[in-house]
Amino acid sequence: MTVMQQGRHVSIDAVRGFAVLGILLMNIVGMGLPSFAYMNPAHAGGDSGPNLVAWMLNFVFVDGKMRGLFTLLYGVSLLLISDGAEGRTPGPVATHYRRTFWLFVIGMIHGWFIWFGDILVAYSLAGAMAFLARKQSAKRLAVAGGVILALVLLWQVGGYFALSQMRAAAALPGADPALVAEWQAIWAQLAPTAAAAKAEIAGYRGSYADVFATRMPLIIFFQTYLGPTYFIWEALGFMLIGMALYRTGFFTGELPRTFYDNMIGLIPLGAILSWFLADMLIDSKWDPVLVLLTDGLGIPVHLAMATGYATVVVAMVRGHRLQPVVARLSACGHMALTNYLGASVIATTIFYGYGLGLYGHLERAQLYVVVVGIWALQLLCSPLWLARFRYGPVEWVWRSLARWEVQPFRT
Repeated sequence: MTVMQQGRHVSIDAVRGFAVLGILLMNIVGMGLPSFAYMNPAHAGGDSGPNLVAWMLNFVFVDGKMRGLFTLLYGVSLLLISDGAEGRTPGPVATHYRRTFWLFVIGMIHGWFIWFGDILVAYSLAGAMAFLARKQSAKRLAVAGGVILALVLLWQVGGYFALSQMRAAAALPGADPALVAEWQAIWAQLAPTAAAAKAEIAGYRGSYADVFATRMPLIIFFQTYLGPTYFIWEALGFMLIGMALYRTGFFTGELPRTFYDNMIGLIPLGAILSWFLADMLIDSKWDPVLVLLTDGLGIPVHLAMATGYATVVVAMVRGHRLQPVVARLSACGHMALTNYLGASVIATTIFYGYGLGLYGHLERAQLYVVVVGIWALQLLCSPLWLARFRYGPVEWVWRSLARWEVQPFRT
């Protein structure tokens, strides 16, 4: 039973809104604290008391799960747009690749000039590949996505074992000096020092030029290493599975109720597995080599919990439950790109030196006061905006650029 409003699936928009709000729970750490604090709370922001609780809750319920959910929805959007372009001019191929090109441009602007943790560039590149599989059956899409995610998992686990062996060999008496030097160089990248954190704090509290110079090495690392070795392929796997789920009718609430009831069980199951991985990291004092293993093993957990979260929201729409909440989530999802970029603009202005300069001043748990404030603003303003306009402002620009024609804006 699908619910449509003004030609849009309420369930899909609501799930997307839930995801874009949830992503900020993790992104805020990279916006308000030195970048390595994202993986290791002992690096900055506090690792005891409420700060440890904040890290644990985010690791178990949010980290990787919300990004995974957002990525599943990108696969859904890919099919919605391409299916809608069949028999039209421009057709599916031109429509998709125009949109992909401009998403790449928007992502580059976001990453280089606003916040280094951009995911849109990876989405554009993964989406360019995922589009080639749009005609495949749901089963084939799911299998292909699963295989890609399994390969990413094996890559991460293989990296963990390789680095573990290198570390052990470099620690042996009489170890080859060249091996020791290589390991020390790798370790310096894996575990930045307190001095590096202080330098990052000083840079982000400076002028816009200081912020840009501090951000540049991070965005280069993201786009030349993390993207090609991890994020693009993880995104591709999740997109294909999102496409498969859409083809089955999952996101539009068309499957039997018993299916949705059963799928909700993925959330507690995934949380238990995530808790186990979190405990491993705490016991190791957030060993950066172990992070490779937990990131890899976390991939199926992220997929399971992301699907479970989607199930809850779709079930709310199907059952007409909490309709005021659903309506606001749906509005946030309708203008998800604006809200994603808007959160970056607001948060970095709060934290960086050219704004309020709060970077590094707040503890990890305190960052979530900012999150709640941004959520309140987006949940309030998104429905008000859409009462007057057809699209969010960034969506309107993106749509106009993709079609190379100014699109209608007002409702």
